[in-house]
Amino acid sequence: MKFVVLIGDGMGDYPRDDLGGRTVLEAANTPNMDWIAANGRGGFAQTIPPEMHPGSDVANMEIMGYDTTCGFTGRAVFEALSMGRHLHDEDVAFRANLVTLENGYMKDYSAGHITTQEAGELIKGIDEALGSDTLRFYPGVSYRHLMIWSGGNDSMATTPPHDIIGKEYEEHLPKGDGSEFIRSIMENSKPVLEASLINKKRLATGKLPANSVWLWGQGKKLSLKTIEEKYGIMGGVISAVDLIKGIGVVAGLKPEFIPGATGYIDTNYRGKAEAALKILETRDFVYLHVEAPDEAAHNGDVKMKIKAIEDFDSIVVGIILETLKSRNDMAVLLTCDHRTPVVERTHTREPVPFCYYGPGVEKDNMTSYSEKAAESGVVKMIKGHKLLDLFLGDFITL
Repeated sequence: MKFVVLIGDGMGDYPRDDLGGRTVLEAANTPNMDWIAANGRGGFAQTIPPEMHPGSDVANMEIMGYDTTCGFTGRAVFEALSMGRHLHDEDVAFRANLVTLENGYMKDYSAGHITTQEAGELIKGIDEALGSDTLRFYPGVSYRHLMIWSGGNDSMATTPPHDIIGKEYEEHLPKGDGSEFIRSIMENSKPVLEASLINKKRLATGKLPANSVWLWGQGKKLSLKTIEEKYGIMGGVISAVDLIKGIGVVAGLKPEFIPGATGYIDTNYRGKAEAALKILETRDFVYLHVEAPDEAAHNGDVKMKIKAIEDFDSIVVGIILETLKSRNDMAVLLTCDHRTPVVERTHTREPVPFCYYGPGVEKDNMTSYSEKAAESGVVKMIKGHKLLDLFLGDFITL
């Protein structure tokens, strides 16, 4: 059997008056996702345990079969792995966002979705100015980067910048042991970035400047039982986001590089879907993640989120479904990792709708893929880390 897990990041939402009481998922035209739901079975999954922060790290770990209430560490660890950075026992990895701060507020968590090329030069400059034998910065994709602090402290409290869009940021700066040093790095990044020609050009052309580094999501290295060890299957992971690729690496999945995969609305949807099918020629399992709906929700843009969902459905899900219908040895699981309601502009912890289809699966009463339709699913609620067991267990002996 061949298995595909399709993740539309943050697709879940709330009913909206401007959409006639529908959610964004209900308003979007999604015939391919609806086909999977109508011909398979599904319901709700609680991908964010009550005691955990509603982040993509927690949600995607849960979907890959890991109980995040047991030994979870910060998301930056996974991003380090995705970037090929080996962590020593004494290392602490931090996610380093390039952000836009304005008059004491978090103006933009992504510095206007700065390009990877621009951001790479800025991070290089920060590393040259602030780096040392025990502190290094490494470039990632767009606004998402990495800092490794050797001998550092990981016990402080930090806040994701996308949780405080439009809010005063002072009260959300790092707190606790080691936070004074981390705050100083963030503060000292400002004059470095302000002096950059890249930011001067961005300002001159009406773009938001990347005028500060924001450090968060810290953690130390960890090891987990791989998907091959748990289920006897080998696979790959496809995402533009280092976090997801890093979780995949820990799970024993091989990350694939997709040209044009940006983690935004302009991502290479087709390239991702075609790469997934290529993986299945030699392996058994692929975890395909698309970030665009989440980014649109963080931007507070309903139309953009609808477009992102429709593109995900028509291109990614459509290509996978076309192949699935032509063979009898392939199954697909569809879900979002968490909800990112446009009105909130950040992640929330409500359960997410899911559905799956494959040969021999007995259909339930779901007729489409949405929050409302999932109420008719046979699975009224399942813990996130049990979802992969449920899906794979219908086709292989666990």
